[in-house]
Amino acid sequence: MSEIELQRDGPVTTLILNRPEVRNAIGPSLIALLTQFFGALAVDDSRVIVITGAGPAFSAGADIDWMRASRDLPPEQNVADAAAARTMFETIDACPKPVVARVNGHALGGGLGLVACADIAIAVPDAVFGFTEVRLGLIPAVISPYVLRRIGSGHARALFVRGSRFGADEALRLGLVHRVAAPEELDAAVGEIVSELLRGGPVAIAAAKQLVRDAAASYALPDLPERLASLRAGEEGQEGLTAFLEKRDPAWTSGES
Repeated sequence: MSEIELQRDGPVTTLILNRPEVRNAIGPSLIALLTQFFGALAVDDSRVIVITGAGPAFSAGADIDWMRASRDLPPEQNVADAAAARTMFETIDACPKPVVARVNGHALGGGLGLVACADIAIAVPDAVFGFTEVRLGLIPAVISPYVLRRIGSGHARALFVRGSRFGADEALRLGLVHRVAAPEELDAAVGEIVSELLRGGPVAIAAAKQLVRDAAASYALPDLPERLASLRAGEEGQEGLTAFLEKRDPAWTSGES
């Protein structure tokens, strides 16, 4: 079974993250598939792209097995993994077609990065969001440009350093999502947005998206994979990941770091 299910309804293509057993967590194979699919959809005859998750979650962020394996990777492989993730997010963000995130549940870490790369996001009321990386001794490096463009540096800084989770109402207030809809109304809400998007000229929509990207180019720092990789391989990052996998608090919470 593929980690992404592709559905086509006329000019609308829906990508369903299809790893419900791990809450659609993001790992190397899913990164490769998303990069491949969005690259292809950028040049096919789709007019609108919808991304959502199978099961009760949108995406819970990084895959635990991938995180576990990262503790033993050499620095160059850590950088390569982070660079592959950055390529995925950049491919989604740069897609000339309008992208709608149908946030059917939790969106954490990289999962929330996917939401930030979408042009419009609609979430259910009980969805939970969070940039929790600092609690693992890490930073949300590769998703930071897209989050900054979405909500600005003030909100991003507060969320990044707190590392706490928050609900759909807060995500709406911050601008991470644009509408909150009850589960039974989610598809109708997405359908309304899709209908609006189909009324716009495809060339004009692509140009409008590029206009915003060009205006926000100052967020495009060149060394984001290296920043993440250095923390992931460092003492604090190793302790944070180990504590997470062992289901305990990291040493720094008790003053032992």
